[in-house]
Amino acid sequence: MNQEAPIIVGLDIGTTKIAAIAGRKNEYGKLEILGFGKAPSFGVQHGMVLNIDQTIKAIRQALENCYASNPNLEINEVYVGIAGHHIKSLQTRGDIVRNDTDAEISQKDIDQLINDQYKTVIPASDQIIDVIPQQYIVDALQNITYPIGMSGVKVGANFHIITGDKNAIRNINRSVEKSGLRIKDLVLQPLASAAAVMCDMDFEAGVAIVDIGGGTTDLAVFYEGVLKHTAVIPYGGENITNDIKNGLGVLKTQAEQMKVQFGYALADEAKNNAYITIPGLRGQSPKEISVKNLAHIIQARMSEILDFVVYHLKQIGMDNKMLNGGIILTGGGSQLKHLIQLTEYTTGVSARIGYPNEHLASGHTDELTKPMYATCVGLILKGYNDYENDRRALEENYVKINTSYFAKERVARQAEESGDEWMEEAEEETADARQDRKSRERNASLKGFLDRMKTKIIDMFTEEEDAKL
Repeated sequence: MNQEAPIIVGLDIGTTKIAAIAGRKNEYGKLEILGFGKAPSFGVQHGMVLNIDQTIKAIRQALENCYASNPNLEINEVYVGIAGHHIKSLQTRGDIVRNDTDAEISQKDIDQLINDQYKTVIPASDQIIDVIPQQYIVDALQNITYPIGMSGVKVGANFHIITGDKNAIRNINRSVEKSGLRIKDLVLQPLASAAAVMCDMDFEAGVAIVDIGGGTTDLAVFYEGVLKHTAVIPYGGENITNDIKNGLGVLKTQAEQMKVQFGYALADEAKNNAYITIPGLRGQSPKEISVKNLAHIIQARMSEILDFVVYHLKQIGMDNKMLNGGIILTGGGSQLKHLIQLTEYTTGVSARIGYPNEHLASGHTDELTKPMYATCVGLILKGYNDYENDRRALEENYVKINTSYFAKERVARQAEESGDEWMEEAEEETADARQDRKSRERNASLKGFLDRMKTKIIDMFTEEEDAKL
């Protein structure tokens, strides 16, 4: 295991469960799971924290279970997923005019461009969660994915801005902080899930991530490596459970159990003569439930969710010809039997289940490969993306300078203070400096010679062309 890599923890605060997963990347770039804990969630509805005390208890229980799986863990900071129908998104365009046009476009310019978008005018009750660049524009050049190192006067970009309700965000912050943790970053859940279940080819081909959670269904659309659209559909697995409870007259726990064990997303696949026996209440006779009727209830709600997906795809002009990667279903609700067939029938786009094992190393428990943990695994990957980019930016901004002068000064000062014992070190360091200077002079001389040869060859061909004319 790569001991130098940090341990990053993802915390998924969902409607039905709260999960905490700690992971570290190994030397092969794969994620090794070091700790895992979960707990039932009672204070969250439709992705929003409505009871802070119950949410704190659930977070602490998930953390205790995570510590139980690995007593050596020490968790202080977490990456937290955020969802709910208060989440909105908008498209903006931003530009900056650079003062030093001779210098290359740097990360500092890009940071300024992104930071300016946080000043975008939004409703007073909302707060910007994330600003995601889509494509950059440098002067007249468009559709640039990586402008750093280029030259230009005007740098602009199209942005996808994600916003959320201030009070909903504040409730998440309070719940996490009162649990003894600090939020490193809030990440939109479908983006975290996408990081866990997608590969580079999926980003390029064009895919739609449909994360069917307990309270909401989250949608993220990618095309040619760019995030095109995000949306939160206010229906999820809890709505299906409530439909079964009300439609068949059973308890909510019984409805959830029937959905998981006997539920079909496509009623045509359910057997006509299959029945489920439910124990009666307070001495009442047992109740028999038709598996066919159960499937009809599930299909009605799932079809409604998929109709919303189709609506959003049409809104952004993404039809089945553009989504070459198809639809990737993930989240707990994606485990319904025959959901792939219903999705393909409703949307006209190929579909598959997205499992969060794309970036996992071997040796983890099989439970972690279930789609319901895609968000939590994706939060860890988001954390590593931030860590690696910060480290890369540090290395790029690190400027190597000629230390020969400073070495001489330091050695001379030390020699005065401590006597002749530093003189040998001074001679070695100044000798290294001289060797370094000579090496640069040889390289400069060789470069000058090659430049002169290149000029002579160009002049020779130019004279031949003039003679032909």
